[in-house]
Amino acid sequence: MKALIWHNAKDLRLENIEEPQALEGKVKVKVEWCGICGSDLHEYTAGPIFIPIETHPLSGDKAPIVMGHEFSGQVVEVGKGVTTVQVGDRVTVEPIYACGECEACKQGKYNLCDKLGFFGLAGGGGGFSEYTAVPAEMLHKLPETVSFEQGALVEPSAVALHAVRKSKLKVGDKAAVFGTGPIGLLVIEALKASGASEIYAVELSETRRQKAAELGAIVIDPKQYDAVGEIQKRTNGGVDVAYEVTGVPPVLKQAIHTTKMNGETMVVSIFEKEAPIHPHDIVMKERTLTGIIGYRDVFPTVISLMAQGYFPADKLVTKQITLDEVIEEGFKGLLRERDQVKILVKAE
Repeated sequence: MKALIWHNAKDLRLENIEEPQALEGKVKVKVEWCGICGSDLHEYTAGPIFIPIETHPLSGDKAPIVMGHEFSGQVVEVGKGVTTVQVGDRVTVEPIYACGECEACKQGKYNLCDKLGFFGLAGGGGGFSEYTAVPAEMLHKLPETVSFEQGALVEPSAVALHAVRKSKLKVGDKAAVFGTGPIGLLVIEALKASGASEIYAVELSETRRQKAAELGAIVIDPKQYDAVGEIQKRTNGGVDVAYEVTGVPPVLKQAIHTTKMNGETMVVSIFEKEAPIHPHDIVMKERTLTGIIGYRDVFPTVISLMAQGYFPADKLVTKQITLDEVIEEGFKGLLRERDQVKILVKAE
């Protein structure tokens, strides 16, 4: 079968490998759609970040590995001991490897596991393939009202909803989202579902600003306005919570300055470089700065919200391609076409 293999930064290869088997505790899934994540792109341009060069302690794998962790599919084979799903089930994958033994895991904070890894980044298989064998505990069933395309968006939507849940946002609060790529747009959706009264979206790309506006955000073009000053003016002093979703170092400082006294900045991005800030930006207004990694205990809620119409694929997906096109039209395409939002890859 065909699969996308990460060998090194700027070295992805579409190769033929053996189909996986549903060994004990695992489930073989025919992949339907897999999304290209910002983390995947970081691995392509500047990796390895999450991809293990030495054997990962939980996956037992190391580079080169099959990529793809945002995916949906259909169960075609069930391994020994698996009782939670059966052949024919429509599923999405919560791709976190956690040890279950460290202090974070004992507290139920499995996304903070000392040995954290992601299926499709830390090895074990991945969604950029025709079939993959997934540990049964990673699977969540999709209702018939949630399409496979939506199913491929559950994972990034979980990041967004976890970010909003972990922030101090309350119903009626005002928020700002810096960066409206895929995760930023999903944060807007999560903020709507969480009762934010005003959502400001700061974005350079006209196409992405339009997407943010379609989702109900008040868009700010930083080429036209001083984003910080404009938001402070419109909100009479700043938003309750700002979400940094660009990974661009200077933007972090802007996000902090956008928050009011006692406001919070939530870092959602993965940064490739350090982001210098002045401690006075925090201290003098008693602001807080926090961040999240991944998600926990949120997939069922995301799937339920999708069934209600949140996180709509038709407004978020800007391109659909085949596995044969994943390198040129997918990864390289995202670097060429900065206006793209979410690209889904169809396994064949």
